[in-house]
Amino acid sequence: MIASSAVNGRNNPARKNFYASFMVKSSTNEKTNMKKQLVLTLSILLVALASIAQNDIVVCHTPSTEKFALFASNKEFNREHPNPRVYTHVTEAGGKMISFKTEDGTDAKGYLLMAKTKTNNWVFVFQEWWGLNDNIKGKSEELFKDLGNVNVLALDMYDGKLATDRETAGKYMGEFKQERGNAIVKGALAYAGSNAKVATVGWCFGGGQSMQATLTAAKQAVACVIYYGMPEEDIEKLKTLNCDVLGIFATKEKWINQDVVKKFENNMKEAGKNLTVKNYDADHGFANPSNPIFDKVASEDAYKNTVAFFKARLK
Repeated sequence: MIASSAVNGRNNPARKNFYASFMVKSSTNEKTNMKKQLVLTLSILLVALASIAQNDIVVCHTPSTEKFALFASNKEFNREHPNPRVYTHVTEAGGKMISFKTEDGTDAKGYLLMAKTKTNNWVFVFQEWWGLNDNIKGKSEELFKDLGNVNVLALDMYDGKLATDRETAGKYMGEFKQERGNAIVKGALAYAGSNAKVATVGWCFGGGQSMQATLTAAKQAVACVIYYGMPEEDIEKLKTLNCDVLGIFATKEKWINQDVVKKFENNMKEAGKNLTVKNYDADHGFANPSNPIFDKVASEDAYKNTVAFFKARLK
């Protein structure tokens, strides 16, 4: 029994070696498992971050134009922009394409409708993400007729590029540089003249550009209308606004949603500027007749408010 105890006991050298070997292997396996777990956790985190960047597109401290342009990479946003209807605009009011110089000496283009009687009242119209297509030319002519004594200039913010499918539209919007946009607006202001009183309006991408143009126009700006576009978020910039703003938004919208609208209202209040918000029980693009989600009732009411807003300020 004593001999047996000596062989099987803890003091036996062979058994000591076995325990030591077992503990080393266990420790090594634990470290390997911990490394694998850490790699897996990091991989999941990276995938989640990539998903947020791709789908949610929540970017802090990003200029409003760039923030909106990031939507171009979102598949759901793209799906909500079906290809525009095939429409050829035939002017009944003498509309024509023109060229004008920008401050860097390059040419910019626009679709111009001039009042029969000379006037300093101007409306700058800004395209959707498709570019300056015939739908925008038609909308410009509608405004021209309904407003009366006004000149209307629809600016080509893509410098001649025109998209007929959403993939190309997303590409052009993603490539757009606000510096070039500002240069085009400054060229249009020079074309209109120093005495011009300028109102602006735009839809989607053009809604944000309407606000940027108003900021660029400074003291020449008299009215700004934004249709579901990205508002300016910089309060210091908003303090430089020289006119009232009409914001037309869609409550079913996922992108320029009610949180964005509420923040815009708060920012404008802090900046000491006047903002009128009209919310419609509709979705993004509701005012575009070529969009399957076009809402005729909401679109007509929004347009009525736009015309009234302009008429009260273009006198």
